[in-house]
Amino acid sequence: MLDVRRMQVLRAVVTSGSVTAAAANLGYTPSAVSQQVAALEKQAGTALLERFGRGVRPTAAGLLLTEHAAVISRNVAEAETALADLRAGRTGQLSVRYFATAGATLVAPALARLRDEHPGVRIDLKLIDPDDPLPEVQQGRADLAIVVHPRDRPSAGIRLVHLLDDPYRAVLPKGHRLAAKKVLDLTDLADEPWVGNEWPAGPCLETVVDACAAAGFSPDFVVESEDYATAQGFIAAGLGVGLMPTLGLGNRPHPGIVVRKVRGPEPVRAIYAAVRETSPAQPALLGLIDALRDAAAC
Repeated sequence: MLDVRRMQVLRAVVTSGSVTAAAANLGYTPSAVSQQVAALEKQAGTALLERFGRGVRPTAAGLLLTEHAAVISRNVAEAETALADLRAGRTGQLSVRYFATAGATLVAPALARLRDEHPGVRIDLKLIDPDDPLPEVQQGRADLAIVVHPRDRPSAGIRLVHLLDDPYRAVLPKGHRLAAKKVLDLTDLADEPWVGNEWPAGPCLETVVDACAAAGFSPDFVVESEDYATAQGFIAAGLGVGLMPTLGLGNRPHPGIVVRKVRGPEPVRAIYAAVRETSPAQPALLGLIDALRDAAAC
């Protein structure tokens, strides 16, 4: 294989017209330059320079390699520029995964800010719901994921950045016998039929089931659904009651339901930004985390 550094020495000789001039430009001795060219000629299997007056000029093979050396030099310069842009957060790509109820509240404003601060960074954004987005980061398919995760359960190789705590609320059909209470004890719902709002089971359902277990009962799920909007419709129709996080209720809950605080205990899901511990400190990634924190604080 041809030595790229020797090709650049050859290019210096050809563009300067002599070994002596090339040596002065490169900071080498003329002998060192001659040795580099001779070694390249041995690799190429042909002469690359010929005497011309007091200097030298390239043979056809020498001119060919000089032209390729110029292309290589330009490509290296472009690579250095691209790498500098990437390190500075001016270019690149971030893969982001999220669950549905975090989209409008957290992801949308954070990405809008990131676009303003790092307009050259491309965002690969994908909804992972009802599955847990965390494996996307663990398996290297995403740079960051918005996840619901237990506070006391670390994940190997993952750094969790706390964004917010999202408390659950009791959701009842209008006219329900408990609707007159402003705050419900969780045990008030023990004997009620329940509408599930996360099926198949995931970390959010686990939060609800664990809270009910702490209150001394297991919820009796008579209806299953995969999203909060559908669950609200089932509850409004009188099919049961449920618990939903405040982000899941949205700004406009179903008109046929009432929402009440709950205690004893109050279930809370902790929402984090998850990144790999080995992720490089990219400015765009750090900027996105800061933007998510600010969105969560609003």
